[in-house]
Amino acid sequence: MDPLVARIRRTLRRFSLIPAGSRVLVAVSGGADSMALLFALRDLEGLSEVDVAGIAHLNHGLRGNAADDDEAFCRDVAAQLGVAFDTERVDVRGVAAERRLSIEAAGHAARYEFFERAAARLGADRVALGHTRDDQAETFLLRLLRGAGPRGLSSMHPRTGRFIRPMLDCSRRQVRRFVTERAIAFREDASNRDVTIDRNLVRHDVIPHLARRWPGIVRVLGREAEIARDDADFLDATARAAFDRLVRQDADAVSLDARQLRLLPAAVARRVIAMAVLRFSGGRFVGFEHIDRLLDVITDRRPGRGSLSLPGQCVEFDGSSVLLKGRRAPGVVPGLPGAARANFFRFSLSIPGEVVSPLGWTLSAERAIVRNGPWHRLPASSGEERTAYPRSWAVLDGAAVASSLVVRSWTPGDRFRPLGMTGTRKLQDWFVDRKVPRERRGEIPIVVDAGDRIVWVGGHVIAEDFRVTRAAPDVVILKLRYWRHGT
Repeated sequence: MDPLVARIRRTLRRFSLIPAGSRVLVAVSGGADSMALLFALRDLEGLSEVDVAGIAHLNHGLRGNAADDDEAFCRDVAAQLGVAFDTERVDVRGVAAERRLSIEAAGHAARYEFFERAAARLGADRVALGHTRDDQAETFLLRLLRGAGPRGLSSMHPRTGRFIRPMLDCSRRQVRRFVTERAIAFREDASNRDVTIDRNLVRHDVIPHLARRWPGIVRVLGREAEIARDDADFLDATARAAFDRLVRQDADAVSLDARQLRLLPAAVARRVIAMAVLRFSGGRFVGFEHIDRLLDVITDRRPGRGSLSLPGQCVEFDGSSVLLKGRRAPGVVPGLPGAARANFFRFSLSIPGEVVSPLGWTLSAERAIVRNGPWHRLPASSGEERTAYPRSWAVLDGAAVASSLVVRSWTPGDRFRPLGMTGTRKLQDWFVDRKVPRERRGEIPIVVDAGDRIVWVGGHVIAEDFRVTRAAPDVVILKLRYWRHGT
C-alpha cells in the first residue's frame, strides 16, 4: 500500500472518522491536495474501507475563465472515475458584501454551506477535506500571531461535525510525491501565490524561512496544535464544572463567588470568568484584557466595594462576590424585538448537566451508548424522530457534540439547517412557517454549540448537522420539561 494511503487509513481509524456504513463526499478544488485525497480514498474504497459518494466542487466566480476551467477539470475527473459530481456557482463577492465579510471569509462560508447541500443531495454522511499537516502549521502560526489561546491554537480538528480531515498527518511534500508517482493531473491556483493574503505570506515566506533554521518546524507546529487541542478540552471541562459550582445566574445577573475563584488555577479561573462575561456581552468582542481586568479585581483581597465596565455590562464587586449585570433595564436587551427583549437568556449546559430557566422550563443533557434495543429508532433526515421520541426530546450524534453546549434565546439573524432540509433558513422565517406565536418565540430555548451553530430549537426541531446516523456509536439526549403553570 502506498505510504500516503496507509497514513490516511491510520488517521481514519485512529479518530473513527468514517463509521461503518457511512458514505463520504470528497471536496475537490482540482489542486494537488484534494486530488491526492480523492485518489487515496478511491484506493481505500477498493479495499472496502470507504464508500465514496461523489465529488463536490464549488465555483467561487472569483477567477473568471480559470475558475470555469477548474470546474470543467473536476467534472472530467468525476466522469473518468465514474463517480457522482455536484457543483454550484456562488457569487462570493456578493456574499461578502451582503454579510459584510472579507472575500476570504465569505469564500470559506460559501464552501461549507455548499458542501452541506451537496452532501444532502448525494446522501453522504461525511465530507472529506484535503487539509494537510502544512495547512495545520499555517493555521497555528496565524492564530498565534492573532493572539489566540489554547482553543484557537488547537487549529483544525480531524473531525468537525460531518467534516473530516484525513490528511492532517500528511505533509504537502508527501502529497506532491504521491500525485507525481501516480501521474495524477491537478490544477494550480495562481491566487495561492498572492502574498498580500496572510495565509499565503505564512506559506511562502514565514514557514520556509523558519524551516531553513529548524527543518522540522511543520511537524512541530502540527504537534503543538494537537497538544493545544487536548489541553483546551481538559481545561474547558474543568472550567465548566467550576462554573456550575461557583456561579449563580438568572435572567438579569450573574454572581461569582470571588473567594472560591481565588483558589482556582488562573487558567481555569479565566475560563470561568469568560463564561460569565459572555453572558451579557451581547455579541461584543470579549478579549484577554477584559478577562484579566476582572481577574485582577477578584484576586485583589482589599476590602471595599467598586465597579468596572466590560463589553455590554457593568460589574459590581466587594471582597466576597462579583455581580455582572447587562447595561440595560432588567431583562431588556437593546436591538431585540418584543418578547425576545424581555426574555433574553444565555446558560452554559454541560454534558451531563441541567439548566433551570426562570421562564419556566428545565433542559437537561446526557450521553448514552448506542446498543441493540430502543436506540434503533433514532432520528433520521426523513423526519422519523417524531415516531420515536416526544418533541420535548432531541437525540443527537454524540461525535458532533462537544462536552458542553449553550442554551440561549433566539436573536435576529439566526440561521440553521432544519432536519431534512438541504439549505439553511432564517430561524425567524422558520418560526413564521410553523406558526409559532411571536410572543412565545423569546421563551423557546435555542441550543447552540461552541461555534454558536444551532443544534436544537427546543421542543421543535434539531439541525441536520447533528442528526444521528445509523452508525453513530453514542448519542447525546436533550430533554426539555416545562414546569411553570400554564406553559
